[in-house]
Amino acid sequence: MTADDFREIALSMQDAEERSHMGHPDFRANGRIFSTLGPGEEWGMVKLTPGEQHEFLRQHPRMFAPSSGAWGRQGCTTVHLEAADRATVRGAMLLAWQHVIEQPPARARSSRRRTK
Repeated sequence: MTADDFREIALSMQDAEERSHMGHPDFRANGRIFSTLGPGEEWGMVKLTPGEQHEFLRQHPRMFAPSSGAWGRQGCTTVHLEAADRATVRGAMLLAWQHVIEQPPARARSSRRRTK
């Protein structure tokens, strides 16, 4: 799988859009990130629940790995693009997308600071 394949799957989700987060592409729906491409677009990430992450790691250990630190413990899952196949990534991406669609829309951040 290539970064373009990953991007195509992400953008095929209803109301998905590509933005940028910390200098690399992210994919959002409902104003919330459900997936990203890493710097250099050499790997991807999908936001799963810890239980979903466990199952994908168990079934596809070469394709998926927990993201580092607290993000990984919360379910953020790295996708090794060179080992990935479209059908499996689409399944993981669909779960990640469903989680953000089920939440209330994210509020836009204001560039103004509140004054007391």
